[in-house]
This record gives sequence, structure tokens and C-alpha cells, in this order.
Amino acid sequence: MATSVPSPTQNPVGFPAGTVLGYPRIGRRRELKKAVEAFWAGKTSADELEATARELRLAAVRRLVDLGLGADDASVPGSFSFYDQVLDVTASLGAVPSRFASLLGTGPDDAGRLDLAGYFTVARGQGDDAPLEMTKWFDTNYHYLVPEIGPDTPIRFVDDRVVREFVEAKEAGVVTRPVVVGPVTFLALSKAADDAPAGYSPLDRLDDVVAAYADLLRALAAAGAPWVQLDEPILVTDSVDVPFADLAAAVESAYRTLATELSVGAEDAAQARPAILVAAPFGGLQAAAEHDGAAARDGLALLAGTDVDAVAIDLVKGAVPAAADGAVPGLAGKTLVAGVIDGHNVWRADLAAKLDVVDTVRALGAGAVAVGTSTSLLHVPHDVEDETFAEPGTASGTTLDPRLRDWLAFADQKVGEVATLARALTEGRDAVAAEIEASRAAVASRAEASGVVVPAVRERAAALTDADFARGDYAERAAAQQERLNLPPLPTTTIGSFPQTPEIRRARALWTKGELSDADYTTAMREEIARVVAIQEELGLDVLVHGEPERNDMVQYFAEHLDGFAVTANGWVQSYGSRCVRPPILWGDVTRPAPITVEWSAYTASLTEKPVKGMLTGPVTILAWSFVRDDQPLGDTANQVGLALRDEIADLEAAGIGIVQVDEPALRELLPLRRADQPAYLDWSVGSFRLATSGVEAATQIHTHLCYSEFGEVIGAIDGLDADVTSVEAARSRMEIVPELRDAGYSRGIGPGVYDIHSPRVPSTEEVTELLELAVKSIDPRVVWVNPDCGLKTRRYEETVPSLEHLVTAAKAVRATLG
Repeated sequence: MATSVPSPTQNPVGFPAGTVLGYPRIGRRRELKKAVEAFWAGKTSADELEATARELRLAAVRRLVDLGLGADDASVPGSFSFYDQVLDVTASLGAVPSRFASLLGTGPDDAGRLDLAGYFTVARGQGDDAPLEMTKWFDTNYHYLVPEIGPDTPIRFVDDRVVREFVEAKEAGVVTRPVVVGPVTFLALSKAADDAPAGYSPLDRLDDVVAAYADLLRALAAAGAPWVQLDEPILVTDSVDVPFADLAAAVESAYRTLATELSVGAEDAAQARPAILVAAPFGGLQAAAEHDGAAARDGLALLAGTDVDAVAIDLVKGAVPAAADGAVPGLAGKTLVAGVIDGHNVWRADLAAKLDVVDTVRALGAGAVAVGTSTSLLHVPHDVEDETFAEPGTASGTTLDPRLRDWLAFADQKVGEVATLARALTEGRDAVAAEIEASRAAVASRAEASGVVVPAVRERAAALTDADFARGDYAERAAAQQERLNLPPLPTTTIGSFPQTPEIRRARALWTKGELSDADYTTAMREEIARVVAIQEELGLDVLVHGEPERNDMVQYFAEHLDGFAVTANGWVQSYGSRCVRPPILWGDVTRPAPITVEWSAYTASLTEKPVKGMLTGPVTILAWSFVRDDQPLGDTANQVGLALRDEIADLEAAGIGIVQVDEPALRELLPLRRADQPAYLDWSVGSFRLATSGVEAATQIHTHLCYSEFGEVIGAIDGLDADVTSVEAARSRMEIVPELRDAGYSRGIGPGVYDIHSPRVPSTEEVTELLELAVKSIDPRVVWVNPDCGLKTRRYEETVPSLEHLVTAAKAVRATLG
């Protein structure tokens, strides 16, 4: 179904009537993950990895054409990455930290360029050279690598991979639209290099970065690219450190060079560029002014005032802007891409309602209106048709209830929705009447289905009182816990998981297929737990864990044991690098039919005299790392999950478990990008955690864990969780959060990570000691715990055991220095 029929009001460049802002890049069966990891392991060559990547890229663009996007109108995005789109810009500019300078090529053909091995080294570290810091990409479960930009960081256009990939697709018969992180977002998300002077900001290098982008645009124009997409999501948030006035000035400066000084169709190659689509996903580009200090926030008008050719706005997280005089100045010569199809969740759209939204967008006065996704489809799985659906009442494991087939839209279905809406724009609604009616019926079916509303769940939530969200005085709790646990200063522990060996994965796979009996599976898992306990006791850790061998994923495992969730077989999405997860689908009211973790924790406790932590995933993280129902407030759903976890914690406590850790690594992730929306979020997110954890006795110690994020904005919320001990990711940032916690008056237990588990490096005892010394110099040593940054599931024992040896040795050394 073609969607490239021009609208009568299309601008002269000719933007298509429908597009998507990006597409999954890992492959339908995680082929990229497997190829990259084989390269890391030395099992394949760089050429073999490049060949696999080429096959995946071409398969993706051809699939998009088959699904209804045009082969020759640039509606197909070119959004591939081997690891991370922000790292891709860093590599394209040769802007690597000085510790990686030796990885840059020096020859006439590769000067300043990273080869694939160097590219991955910057991402993962090597020897004593720590990798780039990693944090969340806006409000998603995707992680990007934070560039380190200083006054002397080399910046120029050195790697034309984006151009080569465009040519590759063009030669295969598909004219793509290359997708690149925009220059302002790239710099606004960067951190200053360690040797940068006081007062320096990465945005100080804007002119250098824009000059490099200009070279990229010239190269794309020379290769025949009609369009390029520059993603500037930084414009939808007011919660970054850079004032909006500075961002606005940067946008005006950058796009004056890129869109005004360069022009579409210029005969002089030095002045030529493709048409530019600036995309602003993850929130609203408000046309009505929102005051940020003295500066008026007016993101859509800001972009409309530049000479870019099209602007894509998110109309799922953001509302249709309401211009004061009806039309936004500057839009008359541009295409406005209405992002009405949700790129961040998996529910089928009501197409008639989406067309109604598109109709309201016309009032903004754009020269043409197109339809698109709100974000890249990177954040959803490939295809609903890759799943298996059981007969009614027989769904189990990864076999889905057949009702879900009509309710869900993964990436391929969303492309189909965009194609249908585009056809409605060009041919009228009657041309797609059958598709519109089918979508309406699917939405109605979901709303009326049994299990979506469970009266007993609603009644229990409605009966909650303030007392259900509160524990007693912390000082009294701390005294009772120390009397029970008798822990030394700087107690050592891990976050929870231990390496998942091939043997563990094989046993779980055989059990899932029915080829291993329940009894044999339980025996295999118990043997692994006993081995993990023995390792921890030999290492001398103070608080032990069972290692979680029975868990496939920290969210999926709980979803499989809670009613109201469904789990896919092939619904993989990229989390970071080669790390892929299968987010569960939370479609109905949540209940816990039976205890989930109690048997494993009780068995572990029977093997040791040391304290054992029960390990749970918190309600906010379960929501953040699932595809959540969109038919009720998130806070209501979070409380349902909180109540289920409250019951689990009560059973752990009754089984004699004295420490329970409820992980909330995604607390910062869901924080709204607008400050005005944050208090309400923090209220319900903190509340759901406290609901889960406030039913225990004073002597039961509640831990939580946070990672993958910049925590400065949620320091108050961390305190508000009222956990007895909080462990946080801190190794890559060298304890950056510790003084922030001190300054905020945080006084309960804190475990700043001293071992970066996201890198294969084994930190030395001296390195861990130095980090721990930084921590105890900033805050009271009596509240400091010693632990890794995160769980050890993705690491190997060859790395894990020596790293933990160094951690314990460092803790003992620093402990000996305390008065």
C-alpha cells in the first residue's frame, strides 16, 4: 500500500504522507546481539559482523516497504546502530576522551576514525580505561553512552558510516531517510571532560559540532539523500541542567548554519544539503509559553522560526499545541508530522480518534500535515505475528491469550497503522473505512474483557489508609535491625543476581519446553544456589543472596507469577548495547495467586548462618519495564502491584527472612520530562513502594536499589522511599551521588556501587578502595554499605569472583581505618 501520494499542500521538497521515526535494529531474533557478542568473544571477524549488520539493515528497509512505506520517498528511516545512536555521533565526530585517543586511526583513509573494535572499547572499557558513562535515554528503558566533551576534544566529521548506509539501501532499491541525534541534543546530553575548566559547558563546542554536521549533510546531499532526520528530544524537557534560553540560542545558531546557510538543491556542492526533518519525541513541543525563570518556553515556534523543512511532534505524550492566534508563525512553509501512533507502547490505536487529532493539527497552519509515530519504534518489539496464541483459557508461559492478538500493535503493526492513516489523508477516510472499524472494535473488545477489571482488587485499593504507607521511626528500626543482624561496619553484599551460566539457561530452556521435570529443574536450581552460597561464604561477604538462577529477567519473572500480565516469546527490545529484554504486557488488574520467591529464599537461608536477602522487583520498575495498560492512571496500577508485593514480603518475613530488597532501578526513568508533572509522579511512585514495604516489623530491614540514571533530581524521592538501605550505581561517576545525598541530609543506609558491572573489566583492589574512601569521606561511615553497581547476571564468573574478592579486601582495609 503506497503512502507517497503527495498532498495538495505538500511543500516543494515533498515529504511523504506517513512515516515512522525509527525501527528496531536488533533483528527479529536478536541476530545483531548474537553477532556482536560473537565478535567480542573473538569468534567472528569485523568483516563478518559488518556482513550480518548489512543483511539486517536491508531486511529492515525492505520490510518497511512491504508494510506500506514508500521505497523512493524517504519515508523509510535509516536508524541502524551497532550499539547506541549517541555513541554513533561520538564516533562520527571522532570525539572520544583522551584515554581512548590511541584507538583513533592515523592513516590517510582512517584518520581520527574508530574501527569496530575501538568503537566497542569506548562503550565497554578496556584495562584501566573506564568506558563512557551510561544513563537513561529520556523517559525510556533504553540507555545511551554519555559523551565526554572538553575544550580540546577533537571534533570533526571523520566517519561517513551514515552516508555509506544510505548508499547501501539506495543501491538495494530503497531511498531511506538517515536518522541522527541532533547537534543540540548531543551536546546538551554530554558531560564536561574531567579536565575541563570551571564554568565550561559542552555547548561551548557548538560551532565545532555544527561544522561537522554540515560536512555530514553535504556528504548526504552528494550521495543523493533527499531527507535527513535530526532528533532533538532535548526540546521537550525542562528538567536538564541547561537553561532553555541557552538551548533556544543553540537551536537558532545550529539550524541557521545547517538549514539556512546550506540549502536543498544548491548547485554548489559546498552549499547543498538534504531537506531536514527535526523530530522532538518523548513529550510536547508547546506553542503556548511556559515560563522557565525569565525565559518563555516555546519549542514549536522556535523550530518553526528556523529554515528546517519539517518538524515531527509527539502527540501521544504531548498534546496538540494551542497557538495564541491559531497558527504558528513559520509553519506555513513546512510539513508538520503528527506523531499520533504510540512508538513507546504496544496497544492498538483507535484510528478514527487518531485522525481526529490530525485534523486539529491543521489549525497550526503548517504547509502540509503528515502522520507518524510519536517516537522511534526502537522501543517496541518487531511483530505480533511472531507470537503464539493459545485457545481461550489455555494460555500459559509465553503462549498468549488469543484476545491479545487484536489488542496489540508491535512495530510492524504500527507501521501498518501509519500507512492506513496516510492513505486516509491522501484518499479520504472512506478509503480505509474497514480498517477504522476494525480498530474501533478491537479497542472496545479490550475495554470489555474479563480480567481487565477485578472488583476485589479495586475494593482492596479503595480501602487503603495513610497507615498502609508508613513505617515507624528509623532510629528505632535501625537499632532493632542491628540487634537482629549484628553486621560489621561497611557490611558487604551484592545486589542480587549472580552470573547466569550456560548450564542454568539450558536447564531453564529444557524445563520451559517440558523436557525437564519440575523435580529435576528444582534440583538443578538448588544445586546452583548452594554453589553461589558457598562462593559468597568463601569470599567473606556479610549479607548473602541466592543468585536468582531461576529468574529469566527481574521483571518478566514476576510477571509470569502475577495475574493481569502476559509474557511474549519473541517480544525483544534493546535495553543497551547487546542487552535485550522482553517487557511483559500488563493488561488487567494485578493479583498474586501464590507466593513467588519464598521457597527459594527459605532454602538459601537453610544453607548459611549469615543473613540472606529476599529479592523482589519494585512496583515502579515493574511498570517501567513492562508495556503497561493505558486505560487508567499509572498510580492506580502501581498500587495494585504494590499490594501484590506487600503480600510477598509478608510471606518472606514469616519464613524468617530478615532482609528484603525491593529493587527500583527505574525510579528516575519514569520521571516526567516537565518539572510541573514531576511532583504528582513522585507522589504515586514513592507511595507504591511504601505500600509494598510498610507492612513489616521494625527488625526486618528493607533495602532498595537504583541504577542507570542521574539521581540528582530524585534525591528527595530516594529519601521518601524510607528504605533502611539504598544501593545506587556510582562507580562510573566516581561517587558523584554521594555528596549529593550528604547535602540533601540523607541519613539512612547507603551502598554506593564500587564495582561497575556493565564492563568486563575487573577493578583492582586499589581502585575499589579509592572509591570506598571517597564515599566514607563524604558521609558517615556507619551508614555505608559496600556492593557492586548492579546485579551480576550478565557477567562471567571469571570476572565476578576476582572483582568481589577485591571488593571484600577493600572493605576490610577501609574498615580497619575507621575509629
